[in-house]
Amino acid sequence: MERTVLVAMSGGVDSSVAALLLKEQGFDVVGVFMRLHPAPADSAPAGGAPGHGAGPRAEDARRAAEQIGVPFQVLDLAEEFSHVVEYFVEEYGRGRTPNPCVVCNRDLKFGRLVDHADSIGADFVATGHYARLEALDGHPALLRGADRSKDQSYALFAVPYRRLGRLMFPLGRRTKAEARRLACERGLAARDREESQEICFVAGDYVDVVRQRRADLLQPGPIIDETGREVGRHQGIAAFTVGQRKGIRIAFGQPRYVTRIDPATATVHVGPSEGLHAAGMLVEDVTWLLPAAPGGPLEADVQIRYRHKAAPAHVAPTGDGLQVRFVAPQRAVTPGQAAVFYRGDRVLGGGWIARPLTEAELAR
Repeated sequence: MERTVLVAMSGGVDSSVAALLLKEQGFDVVGVFMRLHPAPADSAPAGGAPGHGAGPRAEDARRAAEQIGVPFQVLDLAEEFSHVVEYFVEEYGRGRTPNPCVVCNRDLKFGRLVDHADSIGADFVATGHYARLEALDGHPALLRGADRSKDQSYALFAVPYRRLGRLMFPLGRRTKAEARRLACERGLAARDREESQEICFVAGDYVDVVRQRRADLLQPGPIIDETGREVGRHQGIAAFTVGQRKGIRIAFGQPRYVTRIDPATATVHVGPSEGLHAAGMLVEDVTWLLPAAPGGPLEADVQIRYRHKAAPAHVAPTGDGLQVRFVAPQRAVTPGQAAVFYRGDRVLGGGWIARPLTEAELAR
């Protein structure tokens, strides 16, 4: 019996090749475009609709589906996606640095899209993510993609474990170069499409998105150096993130970086590079991609940014979530970013960084 796979298609190389591979493997493929912005954005020029960035367009996805020879649908998720943008804006207002791709994956790609698959009787949902799904000890497991330069497992930690068995990542064992070569060999129009930007709804400065939606979050405040001295003023904490050097716009004798943001007082703290290193961190809202959550402390490699090399750490449960102690201090532990736990290539789970911890705090 032919199994049906719902493939999220943006019109780009990765999703187009994912759909192509599944069709060639004998699956009954249905392409679906997730409309995340009001319909006029789909007919905008390649530069993107105002305020929406150069995001995917339904017409590109439809063309790709026609070339591959699979039916095509458009799923309107604009209202749901507005909540992702609200989260993005509000996190900056809280002095945190959001990761909207993780939230979009959790709530839309592997939330609403799976619901839609159920409504049409599809067995699986597939995307063009560079990550692997395998059965380990009889249970589904999420692993890093074979192409380490494109590995996207970090952004998938929040996908509900119960849904892993319904997902497919056809590019997990391939490289980006292989995907583009396949697109060229099959004559897909997507072969010449440029890589999409990281945040699809930001066309330029992300602060403009905050300003358009919540101007009240851009309140002026002090910039304080490591001695406690006020060295300048800023126009809103949303313009800053931990580890940032550019944009402080104050002349120092040596480089200064944003080391901490206090939303209660709208204060941005700056200091030398050594002030960015943390012995550990508190992680909240944890999701485990395991048959059962660990019953106690564990050792894991912990990744704290998309391009961060996962660092070995001791992870222990606390009343507030998880306390992570790094084997070696890590730079720019940023509240609001994802912390993802690995054992080898396998994703054990992850959560959201609440705050960095000092050696003294870890010793309590």
